[in-house]
Amino acid sequence: MTISVDRLSDPAVRAFVAALNANDQQAFFDALAPDATMSDDGSERDLREWTEREIFSSGGRMEVESESDDGRALVATYRNDTWGAMRTAWRFTVEGGRISRFETGQATP
Repeated sequence: MTISVDRLSDPAVRAFVAALNANDQQAFFDALAPDATMSDDGSERDLREWTEREIFSSGGRMEVESESDDGRALVATYRNDTWGAMRTAWRFTVEGGRISRFETGQATP
């Protein structure tokens, strides 16, 4: 069972997921703080380079399975044209209504 994007609890996370699924780069970066950072499987990544490769140029989409931590932690099936589908965990830090950091990686079963 998945959680519809419009039912996600945190407005900044909701905007992030909606923009990601719509492949809307402008809305995606509008959801982020100007100096936002991110990591993938525990390694720091260049946010713009990573999002271009893993989301925008590869048709990334996220189906949220569950949320916790007031909507700032998600487990989702993430799929893109490069890697196919995988179960992923996402954790967000929100400051001033925008995401200042997100961390993603494979979810534990």
